[in-house]
Amino acid sequence: MAERLEKLMDQIGELEAEVEAELARQRTNLQYSFKQGRIIFEEEVLKRHKELRTGLLRYLRHAHPLVVVTAPVIYSAIVPLVLLDIFVSAYQAICFPVYGIKKVRRADHLVFDRHHLAYLNALEKLNCAYCSYANGLISYTREIAGRTEQYWCPIKHARRLSGVHANYRNFVDYGDAEAFERQSKSLRQDIGSK
Repeated sequence: MAERLEKLMDQIGELEAEVEAELARQRTNLQYSFKQGRIIFEEEVLKRHKELRTGLLRYLRHAHPLVVVTAPVIYSAIVPLVLLDIFVSAYQAICFPVYGIKKVRRADHLVFDRHHLAYLNALEKLNCAYCSYANGLISYTREIAGRTEQYWCPIKHARRLSGVHANYRNFVDYGDAEAFERQSKSLRQDIGSK
C-alpha cells in the first residue's frame, strides 16, 4: 500500500512539472521576457496594453456602488495582515534556528510584479498589490506553519482535509503509532537547515 501511494505521489509530481512546463510554453506567446529581474514586453504589445487601459475616472464612474461601499472593508484587513506578517516573521526568525528548521524564503511567496502591466490603471495596480500581499502572506504563513507541523506533529488527520500544505502528504497516517515512532526523526531532519 505504501509503495502504491509513493508511486502515485511521484506521478503527481511529474504531472505538476508537466503543467509548469506547459504554462511556461504558453507564457512565451505573451511576448515578454526578463532582463535583470525586470519584465520587458515587446514594444507592440506594450502599445496595445496602453490602448486597453481603462482610465481611472472612467473606471470609478462605472464601478458598482456596492463595490465602492465595501472597498474600505476589504482594505481594513491590511491591519491584521500586517500584524500576522510581523508575528509570523518574528516567530520564524526566533524559533526556526532553535529547532533547526530551514527558514522559508519570503521572496518565494510574496511577489509584486503586476504593476508592470500597462493595461492596469493606478487603482487596479493598487488592488493587485494588495491581493499579492494578502495571498503571498497567507502562502508564506502556511509554509511556516506546515514546517512547524512537520517538526512537532507530522500525523495526518483522520478526516480528509481540503487544500493541505505540500509537506502534509509525507506525514504518517492517523493511528499508525509504529510509523510515527519510526519516521518522526527523519521527518524533522527533512525540514532541517541542511
